[in-house]
Amino acid sequence: MFAVWILSSSERISRVLAAFVLLVLAGQCSELKVRVRLSDGQITEESLEADSERDYISLEFKQGDGTLITFIADIRQDVKVFRSLILGELERGQSQYQALCFITRLDHNEIIPSESMAKLRQKNPRAIRTAEEERGLEQLTMNVAVNFSKASQLSGHIHNVCAEAQEAIYTREADVKYWLERGVDGSMFEILPQAVDFPALQGCQSSTDLWRPCTCSYSLKLEWYPCLLKYCRSRDATGKMTPYKCGIKSCRKGYQFEYFVPQKLLCLWDEET
Repeated sequence: MFAVWILSSSERISRVLAAFVLLVLAGQCSELKVRVRLSDGQITEESLEADSERDYISLEFKQGDGTLITFIADIRQDVKVFRSLILGELERGQSQYQALCFITRLDHNEIIPSESMAKLRQKNPRAIRTAEEERGLEQLTMNVAVNFSKASQLSGHIHNVCAEAQEAIYTREADVKYWLERGVDGSMFEILPQAVDFPALQGCQSSTDLWRPCTCSYSLKLEWYPCLLKYCRSRDATGKMTPYKCGIKSCRKGYQFEYFVPQKLLCLWDEET
């Protein structure tokens, strides 16, 4: 689907060039808006930003129900941040919107390098994109709360992205162990109550008491993001075959987060799944 700029001497392969090209840019930061088809068939505009100097990529789009999804890949810190701004149900006592933040380690090869993303451009901005590869659903037990005031040690982006979710920032014990080994302040983490602390703890979907603690389940999906670089081969002046970057592969991936809430009122969507 993607390709680098091809010189006229390579016209024989021009017919396979797809809608995006990678261009060498003078700047370090760029923004790209892509029209994406959601899983429910609706079309949304996805905004992607990349800064190769600060080494991060961000992605943001609105779901069909109005929920705003933001994803940050802080490549320098090996951290990824998911934020959801969920429209509240005012008639059920909720505020205008509810914010959630989930923080986990960013594994290598989950997303393309920021410098490659910063060079990405569209030939046809009106085209509707669908991901080339389906990466399935990852289930994550988010059993640790993160103190917002200290979370910038993990990533400087958390202060801005998770400002609306200061009381609802979650991560995993496995990630905490990794960060502690790298020297972060352990006082920013608090283990959330488990089933052993509440023998009658239920999933929020099964609970009928809005004021009772339960285990909440929240799902989101990154519908389209650049996950891999593509490489092609060409002959140089000596006739030797050499590889070069000629595009990207786009992916779709779902995430399901499970975490403790002190009352079901903070997890009303779970009764609708």
